[in-house]
Amino acid sequence: MATKRITGSQAVILSLLEEGVDTIFGYPGGAIMPIYDALYDFDKHVTHILTRHEQGAVHAAEGYAKVTGKAGVCFATSGPGATNLITGIADAQIDSIPLVCITGQVASPLLGTDAFQESDVVGISMPVTKWNYQVTSAEEIPDAIAKAFYIAQSGRPGPVLLDIAKDAQFQELDFEYKKCTKIRSYIPEFPVDPFKVKEAADLINAAKKPLLLFGQGVIIANAEDELKAFIEKTGIPAAWTLLGLSALPTDHPLNVGMLGMHGNYGPNIKTNEADLIIAVGMRFDDRVTGKVSTYAKNAKIIHLEVDPAEINKIVKADVPVLGNARNSLAMLMENVQQNKHDAWVQEFRDCDKIEYEKVIQKDIFPEKQGLTMGEAVRIASEKTNHEAILVTDVGQQQMIASRYFKFKHSKSNVTSGGLGTMGYGIPAAVGAQLGAKDRKVVTFVGDGGFQMTLQELGTIVQNKLPVKIILLNNNFLGMVRQWQQLFFEKRYSFTELTNPDFIMIANGFGMPAHKVTKREELEAGIQKMMEHDGPYLLEVVVEKEDNVFPMVPAGASVSDIILEA
Repeated sequence: MATKRITGSQAVILSLLEEGVDTIFGYPGGAIMPIYDALYDFDKHVTHILTRHEQGAVHAAEGYAKVTGKAGVCFATSGPGATNLITGIADAQIDSIPLVCITGQVASPLLGTDAFQESDVVGISMPVTKWNYQVTSAEEIPDAIAKAFYIAQSGRPGPVLLDIAKDAQFQELDFEYKKCTKIRSYIPEFPVDPFKVKEAADLINAAKKPLLLFGQGVIIANAEDELKAFIEKTGIPAAWTLLGLSALPTDHPLNVGMLGMHGNYGPNIKTNEADLIIAVGMRFDDRVTGKVSTYAKNAKIIHLEVDPAEINKIVKADVPVLGNARNSLAMLMENVQQNKHDAWVQEFRDCDKIEYEKVIQKDIFPEKQGLTMGEAVRIASEKTNHEAILVTDVGQQQMIASRYFKFKHSKSNVTSGGLGTMGYGIPAAVGAQLGAKDRKVVTFVGDGGFQMTLQELGTIVQNKLPVKIILLNNNFLGMVRQWQQLFFEKRYSFTELTNPDFIMIANGFGMPAHKVTKREELEAGIQKMMEHDGPYLLEVVVEKEDNVFPMVPAGASVSDIILEA
């Protein structure tokens, strides 16, 4: 490529275009103003979304990354602009979401002087980034950006942050861009060991009660087809983590449901009856394992994982298989025997019947007077023919939506898993809709989390994004209240909310909105929202003490799952 003389700020934009970036989320300010000035000349090549808060920008970038599989990009200025990104960066780090965050910084001669809006964002972000770097010279910009994208998107993905001093943005350089394909000492993924694959296959072929657990690693590796082919050949039932949701169609006959604290009855209690656990692209999070000392004590453990740091971190693997999940599953397929486990799968279906009678029927087809969260989720899923992208905030509505929203396609679940970030839902929906313009995006939020980032309604309206928002309002911080009810003798300490008029707020942003308080209004209200050409807020007032069951109490074994209070 021929070189040309340009400024550092122009080099930032040209480098992003070389990486195929089509959407940037951000909020301008003094220290990043030269980059924004350069961006002004490229509005036909890249879309910039002005969010209402930097946290909105980074969560939107997360939503975009989740549905596209590409790195989400966000901009922020120095000082408070940069520090406002930290929650979203930490969220992306624990959930393995590729982000490239670019922050402006004070001019390099002022570094370390406590200059106006100076913060050590490199030091602050170091524990929650896959890599970060401070740029003080224009010549560094192309290589730093190339390295950032390679690190963010390779191996186990994650967020990177580049902090660019203001003088580096003004300086000139001879621009030449080379994509990064290798970094010395950085091994993003290991080649799959065929001997470990054979060892795993021998265990699989001999197992009588095997259970496969799949997480987001399947989606990251684009291994959905391999997963489906593997379970169909072996006849092994498969259960999903919260972030693995949508990798396997909900109605697949070997899909036995969600793992974890509010997961399905069958996969939780059957974990401790299985003689073999095959974990694919999941990290044995505490919400999945419950009390680790009692977890899967009858089972051998096979762990397919790209990140060696996750092997034996929580649960000891009898056979660790390092490498990309797609490659590992493909190699396993060649070594496993055709099989069926009909009687074992039927045990899960028997559990489904128990759960339906004690929990599900009451949630989605309630006889009680007040509206339930579950019936709102069921109807919304039906009205989209189970083909929508689900975005959830964090709390009761997140768990209920994950339980009852159904999926036909992968990359259809956008939520905050490991960090559990309230306020995630609305800005993440912005990114999801921009990343999947041809798909319907349905967002469930609670009245608590919604008020943390509701200013992003302005972003949705300004950009004419047809996001459908269902606000499940119980006038409580519902998940905390549920714990207080069950484990703190109904001492509802500071969890009841005096809420504003949400309809008036939405209308103030120019967004149509409607409030539903009665069951006979619910289906028509959801239908009207789905048919509306543009963004829409539907507030559904649900019972104050509408709880999420099943539930594995904190610190308990997965076998101790409870179906009712």
